[in-house]
Amino acid sequence: MEAVSIAQSDAYVDRYVNRENLNEKHKDGWKVDIETYVLKKKIPINKIGNKISLLNEKYSPVNRNGGPNQGYLYNLTPRVLSIITSELDLEELPNQLKETLTKSEIIEKEVKSMNGFNSALTDVHLNFLETHIQRFIAALISKPFVILTGLSGSGKTKLAQAFAYWITENEKQYSIIPVGADWTNREPILGFVNALEYGKYIKPENNIVDLIIEAGKEENSDKPFFLILDEMNLSHVERYFADILSVMESGEKINLHPDVDWNDDVPAELVLPLNLFIIGTVNIDETTYMFSPKVLDRAHVIEFRVSDDEMENFLKEPFKPDLELLRGLGKNMAADFILKSQTEISDFDDFSSIESILLDFFKELKKIGAEFGYRTASEIYRFSGILKILTKENGNEWGLDDIVDAAVIQKLLPKVHGSRSKLEPVLKTLAELCLSNKDDFDAIVKSKGIDYKDRTKIKYPLSLEKILRMRTRVIQDGFTSFTEA
Repeated sequence: MEAVSIAQSDAYVDRYVNRENLNEKHKDGWKVDIETYVLKKKIPINKIGNKISLLNEKYSPVNRNGGPNQGYLYNLTPRVLSIITSELDLEELPNQLKETLTKSEIIEKEVKSMNGFNSALTDVHLNFLETHIQRFIAALISKPFVILTGLSGSGKTKLAQAFAYWITENEKQYSIIPVGADWTNREPILGFVNALEYGKYIKPENNIVDLIIEAGKEENSDKPFFLILDEMNLSHVERYFADILSVMESGEKINLHPDVDWNDDVPAELVLPLNLFIIGTVNIDETTYMFSPKVLDRAHVIEFRVSDDEMENFLKEPFKPDLELLRGLGKNMAADFILKSQTEISDFDDFSSIESILLDFFKELKKIGAEFGYRTASEIYRFSGILKILTKENGNEWGLDDIVDAAVIQKLLPKVHGSRSKLEPVLKTLAELCLSNKDDFDAIVKSKGIDYKDRTKIKYPLSLEKILRMRTRVIQDGFTSFTEA
């Protein structure tokens, strides 16, 4: 790409063209007066062409191989325009051209709701169940600590990374940190006082302290910041994350150093900002650790699995996703995301119905010491209200059973673990709570293929499938837990 032009007129008929030969599409003409600016630094076509080709845009200026199409006056969609402008040095362009290229209504006009994130993922060949995405976003809004667990390579980290790219303005708003097996105290997260040099504080090299400080600045209060901890359970979470877990609930400050004659830029106390969202990804194998109830109580846990249909679709088009294409596409939704996360939800019509459902699960979970407390009940109410609002805004409002199903599998089942003698009878009762008629349990379990889409018999299909999978494992292996490899 060698130049950028801006139209100075509407299309008109050139005097050398016979109007009678023009088709209907070009009856008003096809000549446009333009002002052209030659770029000082040329941009190789493949640098932007390969990214644009992945979008599969109709009538694109770029062909499927990333090369230029032969054409005239292509309509640049917001996604194509964002790729092109990301490679330009906008400061070198004339003001009129720079303002035109960066008008928010041009670049962001397609993003009307959080549902735009799902569309953006599809464009970059990242395919997740829409229900998973809605649960993920609702969980973040209702509680800024979400754990993604499940099959290794199923896209947990990619989803967290993609959402951060999509809704933030720049790289200062997120950090993706691989957790080390040697994280045995708070130093990898919060740093430490320099014992050899008075008045100096050593921040961790991974930028976590800087991210928290940046998120806490008043001018950033309406922007989301993301701390993504990859392989979060490679070390005991309670050892390195205890301070964060504590202040997450108490709202107190984290003490870093004594505030006496310190000349560096690290404050004596650190506040956990309300606009900081923490996402942990988890794999389960012989090198990792289980989560304690203290951690699970404070998070929403979303499990990732890959179905036969999802694998079949991927194998047909095994594209490597280019997350760079997502950068900033949803940034106009950031303020709304923050507003929802800090707003009390009190107008949910189905609170009374959820109350009796939760009480049934509480009584059964209490038998194995996995009952929930006031905090969990309160968070389920909040999650339910937010999920209802979010799905209604996206045009596919969830019913009560679907909302309860998501709440049960994210907030209640993750704490269930134990031996066969302890769990088998309780798992059976929990499964019965997921059915419209508990007397159908034996027939459903004995059937060769359970139809989880049969909502006449199954109220909570996600929870039922998970409970039956845990029940099978506890019978076969003598032990089971929510998290599995």
